[in-house]
Amino acid sequence: MAESAIQGIKTVLHPVKDLAKAKPVYTALLGIEPQTDGGHYVGYDVAGQHIGLVPDPSMTSPVAYWHVSDIAAKLAEVTAAGATVQRPASDVGGGRLVATFTDPDGNVLGLVQD
Repeated sequence: MAESAIQGIKTVLHPVKDLAKAKPVYTALLGIEPQTDGGHYVGYDVAGQHIGLVPDPSMTSPVAYWHVSDIAAKLAEVTAAGATVQRPASDVGGGRLVATFTDPDGNVLGLVQD
């Protein structure tokens, strides 16, 4: 089995229908103002985790993102074990690579490589 270091779940993205309505709720819950506040994404960095709000109708539930040192190797490992790639690794800016896959039950999981 290939080895690609897992750094743990550090990012969770929550789908929302309306960022303007969701932002005050998450701000109250987390007790801090967002560090990223744009028209298509609101993100909070709190207690070593990043919590993001995404107005993405294709997302049906929150997605936990495991941070890894080698996203290609980890995608190869999980697909060899039975996972299905949902969105292949792509650069979302600043060299950060993000991918999602589903487990055999259809649960969506994410990977991030910085």
